[in-house]
Amino acid sequence: MAKALVIVESPAKARTLSKILGDDFEVRASVGHVRDLPPRTIGVNLKKDFEPTYVIVPDRKKVVGELKSAAKKADVLFLACDPDREGEAIAWHLSEILADKKTVKRVTFHEITKAAVLRAFEAPGELDLDKINAQQARRILDRLVGYLLSPLLWQKVARGLSAGRVQSVAVRLIVERERKVVAFNPEEYWEVKAKVHTTDAKAAGQAFFTELRKLRGEPLQVDGKPNILRNEQEATAVVASLQKATWLVKEVQCKERKDNPNPPFITSTLQQAASNRLRYSARRTMRVAQSLYEGVELGTEGPVGLITYMRTDSVTISKEAIGELRTYVKDSFGDDYLPAKPNTYQNKKSAQEAHEAIRPTSALRSPDSIASSLNKDQLDLYRLIWERFVGSQMTPGRAKVTTVDIEATAPADLPLPVLKGKATKKTKPGADDDAEGPGVALFRANGR
Repeated sequence: MAKALVIVESPAKARTLSKILGDDFEVRASVGHVRDLPPRTIGVNLKKDFEPTYVIVPDRKKVVGELKSAAKKADVLFLACDPDREGEAIAWHLSEILADKKTVKRVTFHEITKAAVLRAFEAPGELDLDKINAQQARRILDRLVGYLLSPLLWQKVARGLSAGRVQSVAVRLIVERERKVVAFNPEEYWEVKAKVHTTDAKAAGQAFFTELRKLRGEPLQVDGKPNILRNEQEATAVVASLQKATWLVKEVQCKERKDNPNPPFITSTLQQAASNRLRYSARRTMRVAQSLYEGVELGTEGPVGLITYMRTDSVTISKEAIGELRTYVKDSFGDDYLPAKPNTYQNKKSAQEAHEAIRPTSALRSPDSIASSLNKDQLDLYRLIWERFVGSQMTPGRAKVTTVDIEATAPADLPLPVLKGKATKKTKPGADDDAEGPGVALFRANGR
């Protein structure tokens, strides 16, 4: 008979924890929320400090019955739900249903590895009332806005629409954006670019694009915006003059540019990267990340949590993880790619420092080494997280940037036009006048 009952949210997480904790613990899953506001009434007492009324979720009655039976056989109840507001609320609801004068302990961890889980169970804590109240406030606000505002939508827009805390703000943002679009006054502007070919023997035939930066010695600028002309007539006149101009490379500069590595992912940056590179929606990203966090079967290792918790706004990394990663970078890429000391990143003021960034639970598990155990979505997202984490503790990237300035001098009988409202640069008489004189245009190209 198990003396300790552990309750988590998902069956996958339950299987992973069961393997780690052993036979002295019985691990069960609540399969999400077990209590909520009633489905057909507002469930909030507006005359008594917005006191909520909770009922068992209809689809969870069987699960709750099984959990009650298991709780009667246990001496201690460990609540190991996710370490966020929703997880804290689920743990609180479970304690309200199952405690029955039983010892209740709250355990939290941000990665499902043996070391992290055992460390959490050695020093369990208490339920966090601040997180619980925050979740209750959000849920009550959802219900108040939804039940009181939705009927108005049915009357004014269409039957069946639902208003809520998130939807109402989203509609407001859309309306404000639409007003800006309607009030926008389009302004015409033109850019002049030239495709040039190198005559260098080693790179003959290679072409690159340049951009018009100066005209008659004056930088192009319209209302503070650089490198543009104000209308089609000006652009056409400039192009007509340049088509018969003499083009000459004036200056070539080569510089090295350093690109500092990005910090490891937080929730928002992971969703953005997954959208841009994998075309995943935010919902899909979080669903796949949840499966990686809860544990994946890795052959003889059994279920293993592959990433840390994916709801975080902190870029903090544990010393143990940084130490392992630095060893991996040195062994795999060499000393040239390992900075003298670990790279550090600044959290936002509102970030929860106790949380970690989203990272692999072990840098040694490269995507290719576990590819056979993951489905396509899991592998693609894990690779994204792993590569970002590894790169965050490497030396800055170095790129050679070449800047080419090209002069285009128009023939004397076809001078470059004087733009309206723009004074040409005054030059003193002398042999070098033509270098920045009235018939010269300057093009620039930047390339790596």
